[in-house]
Amino acid sequence: MAGCGGSSGFASLAGASTQDPQLAAPPGFTVDVFERGLQGPRYMAVAPNGDLLVALTYMSHVVAIHGANSTPVVVARGLNLPHGLAFDGSTLYIATWDGVEKLTYPGGSLSTVISGFPENGDHDHRALALAQDHSLYVSIGSSCNVCADQPPLATIQHVRGASASTFASGLRNASGLAFDSAGRLWATVNQRDDIGPTQAVTDNLPPDELDLIEQGGDYGWPACYPDPDGRKRDPNPESPNADCSRTVPVSLNFPAHSAPLGIVFYDRTQFPKEYRGGAFVAFHGSWNRTTPTGDKVVYVAFANGKPTGYKNFLTGWLRDGRYLGRPSGLAVDGSGDLFVSDDQAGIIYRIRYAP
Repeated sequence: MAGCGGSSGFASLAGASTQDPQLAAPPGFTVDVFERGLQGPRYMAVAPNGDLLVALTYMSHVVAIHGANSTPVVVARGLNLPHGLAFDGSTLYIATWDGVEKLTYPGGSLSTVISGFPENGDHDHRALALAQDHSLYVSIGSSCNVCADQPPLATIQHVRGASASTFASGLRNASGLAFDSAGRLWATVNQRDDIGPTQAVTDNLPPDELDLIEQGGDYGWPACYPDPDGRKRDPNPESPNADCSRTVPVSLNFPAHSAPLGIVFYDRTQFPKEYRGGAFVAFHGSWNRTTPTGDKVVYVAFANGKPTGYKNFLTGWLRDGRYLGRPSGLAVDGSGDLFVSDDQAGIIYRIRYAP
């Protein structure tokens, strides 16, 4: 199909209807509708055979898509808010609200890896990442906007076998987890809402985050929030004597209320060099900001193992203050194609570089 063309610079969409957002990608990239008609597709993983596995979180299913516009096949059903997915060889791990399940793909039956995670309030979507040593890392968000939660709430848990331990804390909602090629764990973090005292302040504070996750690290919540100049004491009654100097600094700030979710490092060769070695991040978009923000996919560049900044990669979901869709999950297959799930429109997009 055609790439970006014309004065608008918008990539065309295969099979797009008039209701589809017209997504803009950099020159040379094509954007296809890979699958449509899904009920709230969230996080994804690519199987060794190339199938795309997708969590339909509020349908309690995980489905497999065998190719573009094929009929999705349910591979796991009846799960408790399935969300994060990861493959270790032929083993598919599925993070649910209360634990982790696994199955052999294709054709295997579900079994429980670990259970008993708290079924908390505000943040019930678990992210999942597989380490080089085959252990798992699972995020457990807070039960509230700002409160005195106790671990395992507001943490990242390290799962080995059937046991879990707190790896890092002070993370209000580590919405996305991913390892880079050096084996370092990174998290996208959604920060608090309604910091006040005015809407103008709430609009722009606090920034959302990309963080390098350190073992034993305290990332501040609820006592400290990120600021462009470092972490500052949060003006809430839960943290009257907070020492924010003891918290792990933010690796990269994102605009407040962008709601960064899925993250994937790009280590393939299909895309140009300027998009290799860094990470793509899906901004789900704001809900409590005077002027909406986010609702796009950005590319975060890295140098010497550290993020140096980010730039827009895929835009067009936010038009005239309206959300035409909400990007959520990201995945990269063996050929270097990038997949983006839109949990509002029920679409999965495939992005290729074909100048």
